[in-house]
Amino acid sequence: MTSPSHVTPLVFVTGGVVSSLGKGIAAASLAAILESRGLRVTMMKLDPYINVDPGTMSPFQHGEVYVTDDGAETDLDLGHYERYVRTRLSRKNSITTGRIYETVIRKERRGDYLGGTVQVIPHITDEIKRCIVDATDGYDIGLVEVGGTVGDIESLPFLEAIRQLRSERGPESTLFMHLTLVPWIAAAGELKTKPTQHSVKELRSIGIQPDVLLCRSEKPLPDSDRRKIALFTNVPERAVISAVDLDNIYKLPRFFHEQGLDDIVIRRLGLQAGPADLAEWDAVLDASEHPVDEVTIGVVGKYVDHQDAYKSVAEALKHGGLRQRTRVNLRWIESSDVERQGIAALEGVDGILVPGGFGDRGFEGKVLAAKFAREHGIPYFGICYGMQAAVVDYARNVCGLDGANSTENDKHSPHPVIGLITEWRTQSGDVERRSEESDLGGTMRLGLQDQRLKPGTLAREMYGRDVVGERHRHRYEFNNRYRTQLEDAGLVIAAKSMDDLLVEMVELPRDVHPWFLACQAHPEFLSTPRDGHPLFIGFIRAARESKAHANSAPATEVRG
Repeated sequence: MTSPSHVTPLVFVTGGVVSSLGKGIAAASLAAILESRGLRVTMMKLDPYINVDPGTMSPFQHGEVYVTDDGAETDLDLGHYERYVRTRLSRKNSITTGRIYETVIRKERRGDYLGGTVQVIPHITDEIKRCIVDATDGYDIGLVEVGGTVGDIESLPFLEAIRQLRSERGPESTLFMHLTLVPWIAAAGELKTKPTQHSVKELRSIGIQPDVLLCRSEKPLPDSDRRKIALFTNVPERAVISAVDLDNIYKLPRFFHEQGLDDIVIRRLGLQAGPADLAEWDAVLDASEHPVDEVTIGVVGKYVDHQDAYKSVAEALKHGGLRQRTRVNLRWIESSDVERQGIAALEGVDGILVPGGFGDRGFEGKVLAAKFAREHGIPYFGICYGMQAAVVDYARNVCGLDGANSTENDKHSPHPVIGLITEWRTQSGDVERRSEESDLGGTMRLGLQDQRLKPGTLAREMYGRDVVGERHRHRYEFNNRYRTQLEDAGLVIAAKSMDDLLVEMVELPRDVHPWFLACQAHPEFLSTPRDGHPLFIGFIRAARESKAHANSAPATEVRG
């Protein structure tokens, strides 16, 4: 391997005992403290699954697919990272076993290995190390999370690669932080340290001695258990950190700082850093702990039994509330239930959000949710598929286009108001339908793209500027053949792509509806607890106003 011009100190975060202990949030919390001390921080996720990326994985199994500025489809942990630190990540920051093997095999086919036998060591591990160096070079510190649990066969190449990096760089520029479980056994009335001891033993058996232990537990870790863990794991007692369950994940930066975790890392790696300034995080917690209002938002989706599929949406809604000291209660509504139960499933909410998704299951429930919000003056926020549902509703029930649909769900719709961009094209101002074979050429629109907002619209008011960039992840678009017809019927095209070809946002006029906006992009990916996002802040404000109005006057029906 070639050494970078600047050797970035690295913190490797591993997990033991069981999965889902919160390595990503723990690592992001440490990164937030280090950033508050003036360091330029980056983060990286090494995922052991053989998929090249999670883009084709089921949301029920894997949760949300997070999207970066450069269009990488990544694990949801990158969403945690970007919510805690201000560094904007890229495809370099998310590596999978599948991607590593794909790269190595491509090199082998090109003859880069000069006919040699290609092996896990050194070829796979060298490629992992190259990716780590490439993603972290130029920063003051990099935090690298290894997915999975120590002992999993899938994680072994990654663990071997980080072991080699320690050997090559030395302990002065690498630190191993291991997150384990210290379970509370109710029958015995005590915490048990043995699983942590065995997890560290497993880690040491492959040549990695942890420098810091984060001990996840239901109860605070007693000093006696801390000393016992330190003794049996060869980790200094002060580096055995309690990671007790907290009711708010944004408390973790302050909680770890009070235990001196950041001081341990900075001293161990010889970093020059100022004092921690956690004022912004304290403000987040203060707003969260002392709300002055609350609203209930109905999230109408098709994966609500697996809410990690909407992780960024849920967090962005809460962030929108934090900016106005409002507690946001989420009511998860299965869109298929709306199809079965009708509007009864939607009663009692202060606002309705319909998030993204794919496929026809539950789509009609999303259309009904958009229709209900439109007709009853309830604040509506449609994201991606939620925008498409709103357009379909408007086409059917305001424009009278019977059978209007997306070609994703009905390829023979008489009015395909939503379709693949390859199903229509613009020539000299005319838009025409292309052949069905063009479906094969449909591609995903991914990553950050600019759009121009229309003056005088709700969207322009929310953002406060003319051009904004948002991240996209979708295949289907508003069909330009129906632009004029829907606009003539009152639908406002609030934003378009910079080349004027693609519809990015639609809304209803304020004299028709108090707050009805839908966007093709995914603004939830750019929301953070410290800053929020203009659309989510505006939506929650509208929900507050709707709630106040409903409590002071009889409900009125509003129709577009």
